[in-house]
Amino acid sequence: MTAGPIVHVVDDDHAILESIRFMLEPAGYAVRTYDSPLTLLDAVLPLEGCVLTDFRMPEMDGIELQERLAASGIRLPVIVMTGHGDVSSAVRAMKAGAVDFLEKPFEDKDLFDAIEQAIDSNRRALAADAQASVATRHLATLTTREREVLDHVVTGKSNKEIAQILGISPRTIDVHRARIFHKLEAESLPDLVRLVMAAQAPGTSR
Repeated sequence: MTAGPIVHVVDDDHAILESIRFMLEPAGYAVRTYDSPLTLLDAVLPLEGCVLTDFRMPEMDGIELQERLAASGIRLPVIVMTGHGDVSSAVRAMKAGAVDFLEKPFEDKDLFDAIEQAIDSNRRALAADAQASVATRHLATLTTREREVLDHVVTGKSNKEIAQILGISPRTIDVHRARIFHKLEAESLPDLVRLVMAAQAPGTSR
């Protein structure tokens, strides 16, 4: 198994696939090539990496490929390669979620820059997903009442205000608050806010 991010290159032109492989592999990138969007969609894709795809292909264009990947729950960043006459279509692809587009013929540096940006985006998305998973597990340890108290704490309400809203004593709120901080391993209110925000963040990887 190849460790680290993989660049998945999709193009119906075998010569272009080999040319891109020839550029990327000596630079240290792991590369997988696909001569059809359908071949990519049928593959088991690791979480780390990005997709570099031609825009115009027989089975589907770059936008449809993006849509199909998203529908499959795959959030690998997509870079679209386009011919001169397809620039407007590539802009539409970016609006649909592509992280960049490259107009053929492109310089090696432009390709490397686009791939690095896509891989960085992918890494940040995976890190956010990991944080969200940890935060969700922590929140799941709270009782229903503790979660109610937490929801008010993170909005900045005082113990007295929360007690009035929930119809319990401020002292009871103190106890719940202490348990919340302990269970969530938080040392401050900003820690609690960040944890709740992480759990609510939408997934961006797979």
